[in-house]
Amino acid sequence: MDVLSAIRGRRSVRSYSTREVEEEKLNKVLEAARLSPSANNNQGWKFIVVRDEETRKKLVEAAGGQTFIGQAPVVIAACGTDPERIMKCGQYRYTVDLSIAVAYMILEAYEQGLGTCWIGHFDEEVVKEILGIPRKVRVVAMIPLGYPDVNPAPRPRKSLSEIVCYEKYS
Repeated sequence: MDVLSAIRGRRSVRSYSTREVEEEKLNKVLEAARLSPSANNNQGWKFIVVRDEETRKKLVEAAGGQTFIGQAPVVIAACGTDPERIMKCGQYRYTVDLSIAVAYMILEAYEQGLGTCWIGHFDEEVVKEILGIPRKVRVVAMIPLGYPDVNPAPRPRKSLSEIVCYEKYS
């Protein structure tokens, strides 16, 4: 599978089967994050792999009751360990770096036949408490990971002409 095919085929999965994720496949997903680029190669991140059912149930509540999060056999919390650094462009380094890493992870998950959904709707302080994350560290995303129970239909996308301009913003 080429990268563009994976991008075209990948969907946000909100229904998971009970089938466990094999260690080899999980490790490939985590390896994709490890190999992703980061500003100055800082790699200021930690990925917390949650398999415990009770902990996943608590994460469901921290995420506003999104039950499919607990349904997935694995949830990964993507954390920025160096949240104060700001790039010259004014963006926080950790949000950009983790966005790249999570994107790589979800594409590798798709390659492995696994489903994911990027979760940004959660109470960060509650997630930190549940997972024992230090106060200074920031949680950027949670990613449920498992075998899809359904294959969602593609969502509409804007045309290139609606999102691309050349030479200047127009």
